[in-house]
Amino acid sequence: MPTSNTDSRPYLLEKPGLQLVRGSRARLSDQIYGQIFDQIVAGHLRVGAQLPSEKELCEQAGVSRPVVRQALLRLKADGLITSHQGAGSFVTHQPAARIKTFAAPQDMAGFLRCLEARITVEGDTAYCAAERHTEQQLQGIRVAHARFAESTQAGQLCPEEDLAFHRAIAIASNNDLYVTMLEGIHEAVLGFQKLVYNMKRSTSIRRMHFVVDEHASILAAIASRDGSHARIAMHYHLLQTRQRLLDRNAAH
Repeated sequence: MPTSNTDSRPYLLEKPGLQLVRGSRARLSDQIYGQIFDQIVAGHLRVGAQLPSEKELCEQAGVSRPVVRQALLRLKADGLITSHQGAGSFVTHQPAARIKTFAAPQDMAGFLRCLEARITVEGDTAYCAAERHTEQQLQGIRVAHARFAESTQAGQLCPEEDLAFHRAIAIASNNDLYVTMLEGIHEAVLGFQKLVYNMKRSTSIRRMHFVVDEHASILAAIASRDGSHARIAMHYHLLQTRQRLLDRNAAH
C-alpha cells in the first residue's frame, strides 16, 4: 500500500458524484474512466489518494460492478492507479492539468486503448520490417524519418509526418495486413497524436527531439536487420509516448 503525506482516508469524488449519460456514444465504462481521470487531473484525487470502493462507485454511477471494474482495469493498465488486495485502489500518477485543454476526459480511454493496440501490433511490424525490407522500402523509412526530423528542427509539430514514418515501417514489413490495421485505426491514431503534439507545443519543442531520437533508434535497428532490437525500440518509443502524456513528472 503506497505511502503519502496526504490523508489516507478514501477520497470521494466531487459531489454529486459520477454522472453518466445513458444513450451516449461513449460506453459507460469509458464515462467512468473519464470522470475519474478528470478528478485525478484536477487534483481532487491526488497521488497516494485512495479511490472509493467498487461498491461505492457502483452506487454513485448506478451501474453494475463489471462496468466499474472495466474502468478501473483501464486506469490501472494506463498506470494511473494501482490496486492492492484487501486495501483498495490508489492514485499513482497525475497527468498535467493542461491535458484537459486538448481532449475530453471521456475520450482518453479510447485514445489509450488505441495506443495499447499499437504497442502490440507495431512492435511486430518493426520486427518484420527489419527482417524483410527491401532497399527501396528502407529508403522510404529514411525519407519519412528525415522529413519528420527536419520539421521538428524547424519547430513545427506535424503528426501526419510522424504517422508517415510508422506507415513506411508497416509497408516495409511486407505484410499488407499490418498496413491495413494501421490505416484502420488512422483516425484514432491521428486524434491521439494531435493530443500528444498539442501537449508538447504547450511545453517545449525540445521534448520532440526525444521522439526524433526514438525514431532514429527504430530506423537503425531495421537498417541493420535486427528484428528483436527493432521490436524493443518500437515498444520503448510507444511506451515513452504514453509516459509523456500521462505523467506530469516525466523527464521527457
